[in-house]
Amino acid sequence: MIETATDIRLVVCDMDGTLLDAAGAVPDEFWPLLREMTARGIAFVPASGRQYQSLARLFERFDSTLSYVAENGAVAVRNGEVLQASAMDPAFVRSAILAVRAANDGGARLAAIACRAGGALIESKDPDFLAHAATYCAVLDQVEDLTIDTSGVVKLAIYDFDDAATTAHGVLESLGRDHALVVSGAHWLDITGRGVHKAVGVRRLQDEFGVSASQTVVFGDYLNDLEMLDTADYSYAMANAHPDVHARARYRAPSNVEHGVVTVLSELLR
Repeated sequence: MIETATDIRLVVCDMDGTLLDAAGAVPDEFWPLLREMTARGIAFVPASGRQYQSLARLFERFDSTLSYVAENGAVAVRNGEVLQASAMDPAFVRSAILAVRAANDGGARLAAIACRAGGALIESKDPDFLAHAATYCAVLDQVEDLTIDTSGVVKLAIYDFDDAATTAHGVLESLGRDHALVVSGAHWLDITGRGVHKAVGVRRLQDEFGVSASQTVVFGDYLNDLEMLDTADYSYAMANAHPDVHARARYRAPSNVEHGVVTVLSELLR
């Protein structure tokens, strides 16, 4: 823990496995801290693989507008304005969707979400997958064929009913040769453009706010948080984090189920 006062101006926080509790909700104890940070001129930024609209829904009870890093850094939003939306080449998106279909023909169990800044599209009708997709996508439409229009796609989220890490290092590994391919959860694999990750969105907002790494606090738990840990002098791995996150972060926070973000911020804001 940090025992001395710091000039904090920006707090960046992953959601699932980090701020959100075991029920996938923002802890009740966090809301007073969010109001205090806002009153003190400290920007709080949710940074997630989730879409922007899903993040905004999580914080809709807050009466001020937040900025967001969404889609693993492919989308950055400040005060409701999209500052960046890093779309992938439509031809690549189409080839990736076809690769998912081919993997399924070979025995894999995968389903894809084509994520745009304005919402997400799916073609799978599997009810279990639909339930998972709806958790992370507040704006979600079903189409018959994802390959018909692949323009404006900022991220492909691949759900693996078995194990995403196996898929990442196996049947879909070739997709990461010219693009960023990261395991973002036990069952999720995300594909974005080369060099696109959460740190890209965080640094864009640091520039917008005029803050430095020494004024930034970051919390994360999984592999898609690794790069953004490097944007802050005060980088925290949750107790439940992946071992690689523990190795990258400078500090440790209690687990998400112990409301670790609340614990650390309460100390930092004393």
